[in-house]
This record gives sequence, C-alpha cells and structure tokens, in this order.
Amino acid sequence: MTISFKDRVAIVTGAGGGLGRSYAIELAKRGAKVVVNDLGGSRDGTGHSDAALKVVEEIKALGGEAMSNGGSVTEAAQMEEMVAKTVEAWGGVHILINNAGILRDKSFAKMTMEDWKLVVDVHLNGAANCTKAVWNLMREQNYGRILMTASSTGLYGNFGQANYGAAKLGLAGFTKTLHLEGAKNNIRVNTLAPVAGTRMTEDLGMPEEFFNALSPDNVAPMVLYLVSEDAPTNMIIGAGAGAYHAAYVTMTPGVAIPKAERTPEGIAAHWEQIIDRAGETVPQSGSEQSAAVMAALAKIGGLGA
Repeated sequence: MTISFKDRVAIVTGAGGGLGRSYAIELAKRGAKVVVNDLGGSRDGTGHSDAALKVVEEIKALGGEAMSNGGSVTEAAQMEEMVAKTVEAWGGVHILINNAGILRDKSFAKMTMEDWKLVVDVHLNGAANCTKAVWNLMREQNYGRILMTASSTGLYGNFGQANYGAAKLGLAGFTKTLHLEGAKNNIRVNTLAPVAGTRMTEDLGMPEEFFNALSPDNVAPMVLYLVSEDAPTNMIIGAGAGAYHAAYVTMTPGVAIPKAERTPEGIAAHWEQIIDRAGETVPQSGSEQSAAVMAALAKIGGLGA
C-alpha cells in the first residue's frame, strides 16, 4: 500500500524549519499542495524571517506545489484569511497540522504571567484559531485530517515548563472532543508528542549523537500516516529517532465507598483500591466516567448506600 496525498491540500503551521519543514516537504513529495505557514520568529516568538519562503522554494525545486503564509496563529482573522486564500487557490483544505510553537521556559516561581499567557496563546489558542478556520470547511467537504502537537511535558511534566505543559496537555483534550464532534463528517483528529532535535530542543543538554539521531525526518513518517486517508483517530502518539509508541488516558476500576465511610480517613483506608490499575480502561468519552460511577454504586446498593 502506497500512501498518496495527490489532490489533497495541507496547511502546516510553524513550517519554516525543524519538524514543520520536514512535514511540509514530505507531504509535497507525495503530491499534496502545501501552505507553509511560519511567522519566522525565534523559538521565544520574537523576530521575523523569510523562513516560509525558503521552504516553498525547496518544495518547488522538488517539483511540488506550495505557497507561503506569514500569518500569526494567535490572530484568528489572519488564520481565516490564510484559509480563504488557500481555498481560492486550490479549492479546499484537507489536512491541518498544528505545529507552531514557542518556548518561554522558567520555573513557575520565576515565570511571569505574560510568559504564561503567551505560550498558552501560541500553542493552545493558536491551534484553536487554525482549527476553527478550517472546521466548517472540512465538515462541508465531509473530509478532514487534523493533527495537534502535544509534548511529553504535557503528558508527563517537565521542570521549568509549566506554561508549555499546560498548553500541550490542553491540546490532547482538544483532540478528544474534536474527534467526537467530527466523526460523522469523516474528520479524524490525533495528537502527536514528538521527540526531535530542533531549535526548540538544541540546548537541553542532549548528547550530540542522540540529538543527531532525533532528526525531524524520523518523526515525519508517523505524521504523514496520522493525516492520511486511512488514519486512525483520537490517538496520542509519540515519535522520535525511529521509535514510536502510543499514550493513553486511562481510568482504574476504583471502588464505591459506603456512605458511612466517606470521610478523609475512609479515602485513606481505600486508597490502594482506588489507584489499583488492574482492569483499567481507556474511556472514549467523558460520559464513561459517569457510567463507571453508577456501575460502582450499583455494586453497593445504589445512590443511597
């Protein structure tokens, strides 16, 4: 089976370098028409450059079709304009890869609320702006493939990245609701947690050999699969250096505690049962938590027990 993107139109944000550049080029190689969006700033979000234009030139040199866009993902009107121009030129948008991002790393004690808000605005609100701009179009097309870019920081935490982690885990939650709302219109939504050697990670103290192994080119195959016609949906996937894995938000069976024992001391007494992972499940919607609570209560005689 060969995965092709012929007649597909893709938008990749933050595609002027690193991961986004790799995605854009690989999509174009397989036939996609690609919008290369990049504000062109440094990794902290400052400054401008012609990075997007250079990637477009690379794609055209390979025989592909691409156009640049310098809009900021934090500006909803600019993202709407980007989508409108894309539709005018190529007739639709089939793929959106939300990849744009910045870092403002500091321990929470030293972090300003300005740095908190900016990082959340670029990563979380930026992805929402881009997604909103294509959502109704994808519903009308009855086809859409959207990829959010999360992070191990969002999934598992990382010292000095409270703002980044909050935004990244928010994107995983965003995915889960969009997956439910888009299913009837053949819109599939997934979350990627990449591990790559880019300007975002170049000074994190990785051994040089490992940094070099973390080429964005090793993440791109997973990305292209996750936005392909036969892509899965509602997945959280990690990718880096040729190693790939899935992450899940799970729920333990837990325990229903009789009314007389519903005290802090009762919680402490039942703590090991509450956190026991034997038989844990992977809920597909929030309603499954309520259903699990009702089932647990039924075992002890219902709501009044």
